[in-house]
Amino acid sequence: MVTQVTATVTATAAGNTQRSFSFLQIAIALQTLTIFVQAVSAGLLLTSSYGETLHGVGARVMYGATMLYVLAAVLAWKPGGGSARPVWHASGFLVLASVQVVLGIAHVPSVHLPLGVLMFGLSVLALARR
Repeated sequence: MVTQVTATVTATAAGNTQRSFSFLQIAIALQTLTIFVQAVSAGLLLTSSYGETLHGVGARVMYGATMLYVLAAVLAWKPGGGSARPVWHASGFLVLASVQVVLGIAHVPSVHLPLGVLMFGLSVLALARR
């Protein structure tokens, strides 16, 4: 079974340097992107009629990306026997995403918005650490 997906990117401007991205890094990047899109759709929620639909669909996609992050962390940890820290981080994000969904459905923007900002910051930090 293949447990790591890699993609190679070649930078020609700075020489021929190659960098490979693991499935875990791709999952974190996807999660970060979806959280950012949620911030954009939250702005549209306030200014347009289709913003609520876009934000609702985006919430489901963001939650799926967070579950993908948990899966990638488990796949990176279990076969290699490495540190379980990424699994704990990913699980924490899943808890935060669950709380975020509940707060959004309950229409509690006073907590929902700051939690979204916190999640974006933590996701960027997780991406930078990989």
